[in-house]
Amino acid sequence: MAIKNHLPNALTCLNLLCGCVALSLILAYDPRQTAAPDWQPLVQAAYLIGIAAIADFFDGLVARALHVSSPIGKDLDSLADMVSFGVVPGAILFKLLQHVLPLTSLPDSLAYLAFTVSIFSALRLAKFNNDTRQSDSFIGVPTPANTMLIASLPVILAYDSFGVGGFILNPWVLLGITFLMSGLLVAELPLFALKFKNFTWQDNSLRFVFLLLSVVLLAVLRAAAVPLIILLYVLLSVVRLPAKG
Repeated sequence: MAIKNHLPNALTCLNLLCGCVALSLILAYDPRQTAAPDWQPLVQAAYLIGIAAIADFFDGLVARALHVSSPIGKDLDSLADMVSFGVVPGAILFKLLQHVLPLTSLPDSLAYLAFTVSIFSALRLAKFNNDTRQSDSFIGVPTPANTMLIASLPVILAYDSFGVGGFILNPWVLLGITFLMSGLLVAELPLFALKFKNFTWQDNSLRFVFLLLSVVLLAVLRAAAVPLIILLYVLLSVVRLPAKG
């Protein structure tokens, strides 16, 4: 069998490998050891998830370009996504809550609520695989977008140039993010996909505007821009510019 037939699945396996390594870094890290934790293990996990997201984007793109899509590839993609974009974001939120809850009067066991994100990610992936309405767009926030938002939190904490660490490390904010993003994963909310069938302005104005604004936000705010980019993605999808796509 030609090597090209295995290329999409190889990219999917890269996604899975990055998710597994990221998860090992997260679970080995104990943020309760110090009042001022070193977030670098979670930062490294976030970078690995960035690689996983790139691999996830290109595995489908390559499969369509080479005309080698298969049911096995689709199932493998969902299984890899469940690790990288399902278990990992729940684990990141769990570690953040593990750090902040002992500093409050709230019970430490509330940290396990972080895995609500993992449960709803599984529901999201199962729904996506069986929903014929989501071939060219999404209904509900995609799991990679949700994970990029959550993975950006320790990066922002590690390089807190804007003094937002205290806000992020509020347990009610973390629990709010947990439940809000869990709900958005399965919400009946139509969102555009970053899939280009061509590169004309008429058919892709919404995508071009989003990408341009995202680049500007990243240049100005760096990691702190990621939550705003996800919010922008949702808002642009809801408002919809008067153009196709």
